[in-house]
Amino acid sequence: MALLNEDFLLTNEPAKKLFHEHAEKMPIIDYHCHLDPKDIYENKNYPNITRIWLNDGNAGDHYKWRLERANGVPEELITGDGDEYQKFLAWAKTIDRAIGNPLYEWTHLELKRFFGIDEVFNEKSAPAIWKKANALLQTDDFKPRSLIRNANVKVVCTTDDPASDLHYHKLLKAEEKENGFKVLPAMRPDNLVRINQGNFGEYMDKLSDVSGVQISDLASLTKALEQRFTFFASMGGRLSDHGLNTYHYAEATDDEFNAIMAKARKDNSQLTDDEINKYQTKLLKVLMRLNQKFGWTMQYHMNVLRNANGPMFRKLGADTGWDSMGSQPGIAGEMMKLMSAMSEEDGIPKTIFYSTNPNDWMELATGMQSFQGDGVQKLQLGCAWWFNDTRDGMHDQLNILAQQSLLPNFVGMLTDSRSFLSYTRHEYFRRVLCNLIGEWVTTGQVPEDYDYLGKIVEDISYNNAHDYFGFFDKKD
Repeated sequence: MALLNEDFLLTNEPAKKLFHEHAEKMPIIDYHCHLDPKDIYENKNYPNITRIWLNDGNAGDHYKWRLERANGVPEELITGDGDEYQKFLAWAKTIDRAIGNPLYEWTHLELKRFFGIDEVFNEKSAPAIWKKANALLQTDDFKPRSLIRNANVKVVCTTDDPASDLHYHKLLKAEEKENGFKVLPAMRPDNLVRINQGNFGEYMDKLSDVSGVQISDLASLTKALEQRFTFFASMGGRLSDHGLNTYHYAEATDDEFNAIMAKARKDNSQLTDDEINKYQTKLLKVLMRLNQKFGWTMQYHMNVLRNANGPMFRKLGADTGWDSMGSQPGIAGEMMKLMSAMSEEDGIPKTIFYSTNPNDWMELATGMQSFQGDGVQKLQLGCAWWFNDTRDGMHDQLNILAQQSLLPNFVGMLTDSRSFLSYTRHEYFRRVLCNLIGEWVTTGQVPEDYDYLGKIVEDISYNNAHDYFGFFDKKD
């Protein structure tokens, strides 16, 4: 059987019909990614495939970097200043050892879908692939905006600090009709939530300046954040995103919160765990109220062990491949305490939960069902995230969501990527989805009704995200 033939991952006839007649044609809404809006606006050709695929300046694909380190590739050829062709060859050698890893399939899928290269990628084929891909990368069809448009993407949501001026979003908004897709900001207040990290005092000064509100206590912080929500919303923002590596629910009075914030502005290295927990809980409540007030969706990405390799983190910084699955026991239960407290004031916005630890999924899926309502499936178990972004991980997440909630209401896949070539992950997800539903047809669990099942597939692929997030006017 040919690698990545038209039916790869589709192991039954209903799955093939559902994918080819329904999922395959649907557009993409990428509601969470880490693309740089500057790159989209400037719309420059990449000089070679290494730069778009592996390492462009200080940014790159740390999924790939981790795999290369496992294959003994020297850091000079990963994040270093090594020759770019040699970096490409090192990736070819790594992929040759990566069977069973989703990156093996994603890599070949990207070559096939974007470059029309339908051959096994290895050290032997690499020189010809390098030459063909690099020639294509110099054409207009391989500029960032064309890659987005040609992948049938209708919305790209980037990840933006509340203090951002959204300069490139403003420029892109003016060219939205010409581009044929939206580039929207999604607020990611990690620098505000992680009170014990970075220079918190400097950050609060910056947030004060950009919001026009001198932040000194909870009330002024809330006012500053509301100004930022208003500004983001004017740029089309409809989501926020919160990285909670760990989380413990802890109540705090306004005075306690103000004292903790004042202490952190002077020296956040002296904060106790209890102070961190109280600050984060109080702040998350403020953010939940604002998300609900503005009609946004609030995402929680949780339970991650970040920057485990201290020396390499200090050398290369965050998001360079030193993270792993978290193991905080009971983090889902701590989140349910937060939901319970906010339900007292009807203050829960539309919410999506993600965890790198699949042991949390059942607790999140069952816990969120206690807080549903408001005419939509308000709370969702997010797609299989990060280390679970595999065929088995996707299959398991879909099964849990189906068994504990309502799968047909699911808002589907996202890329969570820094690469313009990652849209094939939506195809990968849709194939896994269709195969699972096809299995249910073959075992008699659901009717062999392709109008009914096809509509479900189309909804999960695109329609649900279109309706749930509110990116479009009703006429669109």
